[in-house]
Amino acid sequence: MIRIDDRLYERAYFEEAAARSVDAGLIDGRGRYAVCFAETADWLSLFFAIRKEGASVLPIHPGTPLPAARKLAVRAGCERLFYNSLTPEILQPDAPSDGEGQLLQMSSGTTGAPKCVARSWSEIDREVESYVRTFREPEEMTPVIACPTTHSYGLICGILVALKRGQTPVIVNTANPKYLLGKLREVERPLLYSSPAVLHTLARLMPAGEQIHAVMTSGTLLPDPWFSRIRAASRFMFQQYGCSESGCIAINPDVAAAGDMGLVLPHLRATAGRNLEHAGEIVVAADAESGTGAAIHTRDLGYLRGDGMLVFVSRMDDMINVSGLNVYPKDVEDAVMAMPGVTDAVAFRKSDPFAGERVGLLFSADETIAPQALRSWCIGNLAGHQVPMEILQVKVVPRQANGKISRREVAARHAAREFLPVEAAE
Repeated sequence: MIRIDDRLYERAYFEEAAARSVDAGLIDGRGRYAVCFAETADWLSLFFAIRKEGASVLPIHPGTPLPAARKLAVRAGCERLFYNSLTPEILQPDAPSDGEGQLLQMSSGTTGAPKCVARSWSEIDREVESYVRTFREPEEMTPVIACPTTHSYGLICGILVALKRGQTPVIVNTANPKYLLGKLREVERPLLYSSPAVLHTLARLMPAGEQIHAVMTSGTLLPDPWFSRIRAASRFMFQQYGCSESGCIAINPDVAAAGDMGLVLPHLRATAGRNLEHAGEIVVAADAESGTGAAIHTRDLGYLRGDGMLVFVSRMDDMINVSGLNVYPKDVEDAVMAMPGVTDAVAFRKSDPFAGERVGLLFSADETIAPQALRSWCIGNLAGHQVPMEILQVKVVPRQANGKISRREVAARHAAREFLPVEAAE
């Protein structure tokens, strides 16, 4: 069973919908299908039907316009696109069929153009089995999924894991934080799957003395001020780390520091650096027992502690080299967000004729803060090479739907002067 907002959908509902799709000839076991529906129940009905038939599916976020959805579907090699209708659009009638059905996903594109990642249903099943067997703390909790179910975080770790445990997941289709708080109060022992930005907003709204039973964060490294606020507002706090190519890599059942991603799931094998001073790329192999399988290079810097904890340091592509000295954007952002009134920040790379690269900064705040005041704060809290050379206050720091920030995109938009200072935007 799955609860979507205020309606409970029995298993029979999805089974009957799947049978109708197959009987109507809409799906066969070797096709590649892209699905984009505004209604979650409609999207999930097709998802379960496609998976049952052993075909391949590309989930597309429901807010995607038709031309963009069509472009994504073609890029992923899909032959048909279901866009808010059970009458599909034929895109590539001669598209090659898959031997084994796959979940198709477009990578987030935080370090370049998005690419299509294909994972077989047997790989997905293995991930779910490992996740459930290892992560036992939520067994008596109710998963509340307040993030896109077209993303692997909500779909695999939220819905499929809950169904594997025999739980009834609750899907909330709104980002309205006050509504979400109300729904959480209606659920017994809720475990909230959502983005870091939503969790931070909920933590700020939480009345004194009240806590969310449990939260799961994923997708991006929490700024320290956000982490502290969310941790204080939740009884249990979990964190998971992964990538499109491998799915969930590690889970932390009791988060004590934002960078502690968790223990690597037993079906995987990961290597990284030795410590903070000798951080290295996190590389994952898909077969822990034999050590075989294609190596997945995450482009993330991190290290493995002696207790097995995987610690995240930075994206390799985000690191800023100032006159030969490395600057990790999170260090700058944490210092900036510790300033009273600052609500969000992103540090990014800017070219500099003297230092090669320097730090640029966008930030948002509850009220207008003079750039010189923020610079003075940074001088008092950061090393000289970490201090931003250019500072701009904006109304909202641009984050993606999953809470991630594409620093490359921010840098490009900043260079193109797309961001208006907060005074000009009003």
